[in-house]
Amino acid sequence: MLLTSAAISVEARELRLGLITPPSHVWTKVANRIAEKLPEATGGELTVAVFPAGQLGSEQEMFQQMSAGLLDAGLMTAAITSLRAPSMQGWFTPYLFADVSEAQSAAALPSAAKMLDELSAANLHGMGYTFAGMRQILMKDAPATAIDDLKGKKIRIVPFPAMKVWWGAIDAVPTPVNLTEVYQALQTGLLDGIDIDLDALVGLKFGEVAKGLTVTNHMAFPSVMMVSNPTWQSLSETEQAAFQAVVDEALAWGSAQQIEAEANNLASLQGTLDIVTLENGAEVFGAANAAVAESFAQYPLIAEFQQEVLAEQGK
Repeated sequence: MLLTSAAISVEARELRLGLITPPSHVWTKVANRIAEKLPEATGGELTVAVFPAGQLGSEQEMFQQMSAGLLDAGLMTAAITSLRAPSMQGWFTPYLFADVSEAQSAAALPSAAKMLDELSAANLHGMGYTFAGMRQILMKDAPATAIDDLKGKKIRIVPFPAMKVWWGAIDAVPTPVNLTEVYQALQTGLLDGIDIDLDALVGLKFGEVAKGLTVTNHMAFPSVMMVSNPTWQSLSETEQAAFQAVVDEALAWGSAQQIEAEANNLASLQGTLDIVTLENGAEVFGAANAAVAESFAQYPLIAEFQQEVLAEQGK
């Protein structure tokens, strides 16, 4: 039940929410939407201060802050989240989803909720998922059109097991670099390319320092809205319900925005980048996909998730 303005007036409690994406990114817009709507939903009892672009530190640092109760909330990549909830790597099954719309539908599956529950072991409360664009390959010079174009190349990745395994199996050199440092790393040649979504590519202007884009759609890329358990448990049941309702609406809104943004982002890059589309990526990257599947064998929940996804897709 949402609180109304008739609720007993109390001093507003400000919650701090951190994330790494820049103001232009869809996830930051989602966080701002939560901040906009939560005061009204709680009769002014709860407000949110949003800290984008890594202002509060790296994701690893923000996770430590949340687990310790020093940071209230975060909208974090499922990639780094999977270091605390290992089954969440299932989202990064290569070529499991054709597009953001398919990935968004999977967020409502029972196994996706079980992945959120794994966060309790890290003293965190998972609230739901929203999505950036599908992952693509941006190269400093010419776009990659075959596996051989990637061998030995320094590719910026998000440092979590599934992505490390996938790029390692391609015989590239997976290279973790903070998102805020990628532009300079491409510019100076520290990186040969990056594994990236189009929203971040456009928003962070990577097209100024890299010229070859291969559209692969090889992985989905969700983020997870979460709250520190000490913060969550300090809220009343009414406040929890209002907070969850606001988050649910904002996450769904963000995914819908991203579905539309995928086409717009790609169109905005036409004429500025050398763009190729890899139509048979699942085949081209078959060995890397198999390596990821093997690495998932120890997590039964990933298999459950994959089966539910394929059943939903009618496969």
